[in-house]
Amino acid sequence: MGRYLLRRIGFALGVGWAAFTVSFLMLYLLPSDPVAIMAGGGPDGEPLSPAQLDELRARYGLDQPLVVQYWHRLVAALHGDLGTSLSSGLDVRGQIEHALPPTLEIAVAGLVFAVVFGAGLALVATYTTLRWLRQLLMSLPSLAVSLPVFWVGLMLVQLFSFQLRLLPSVGARGAESVVLPAITLGLPTGAVIAQVLAKSLAQALESPYIVTARAKGVGRVSIQLGHALRNAAMPAMTALGHVTGSLLAGTVVVETVFTRPGLGRLTVSAVGVQDIPLVQGIVLFAALVYVVVNLLVDLAYPLLDPRITVGATS
Repeated sequence: MGRYLLRRIGFALGVGWAAFTVSFLMLYLLPSDPVAIMAGGGPDGEPLSPAQLDELRARYGLDQPLVVQYWHRLVAALHGDLGTSLSSGLDVRGQIEHALPPTLEIAVAGLVFAVVFGAGLALVATYTTLRWLRQLLMSLPSLAVSLPVFWVGLMLVQLFSFQLRLLPSVGARGAESVVLPAITLGLPTGAVIAQVLAKSLAQALESPYIVTARAKGVGRVSIQLGHALRNAAMPAMTALGHVTGSLLAGTVVVETVFTRPGLGRLTVSAVGVQDIPLVQGIVLFAALVYVVVNLLVDLAYPLLDPRITVGATS
């Protein structure tokens, strides 16, 4: 157990370091000047002089060699200091904490919708004896994955907000404003879960122990939920852990379409002004979420199948 946790912690540190390094290099490869974008103009709208731009670069340490900047930011990040935003002058960690609650609302709701939609679709598709209905249901996940997220959001707004007038189209006020963004965000993830779980269930239902259970007179519902689902759930949980990161990535589009505050819109504004500390802070947070979710999935395996031990999964 101890070695397993140490390996997972080492993996988490590796993912965090890779996310930090890649985001740092990609932002510095951009041809634009973050200080010039940030400064814009002087108090009277006039462009800042070269001397004023040099002063700003020195203030934020952007006049130092690239290797020195990378090292200073990496050491600060290891101490929990994500730096100061170039665009707002505020603490990056504080900005992320402020933008996080609205994003968590739609991310958690989207995850719940994805699990219910994906698992329900897979169970019905593998339970029904109607061949045409099974083929129809099995084709829905591929269709859902192929649909652009922004298009799904716009169609939901058109139907439920403008035509039926049941749900708000923009804003983050109350539970009703979470429904459409959560569906938009959770639909692709739910489709992936449905694909993986349906395939696993179909394979499990052909296993010898299922044939034995049927011979003993066990009902179809008991076989589906009590026998096949437990073994088939593990690949779906693995897929869920891998696609959870896409929920945070999807908030960039979803929060823009539904005009919601949160990490998604904060990311868009940070990238637009090439705010290196803020973008890196958001990337590190997303990497942390990915690592934690996958660690929880790994720890849940023995609960589904006692034959699997923590040592075996390491």
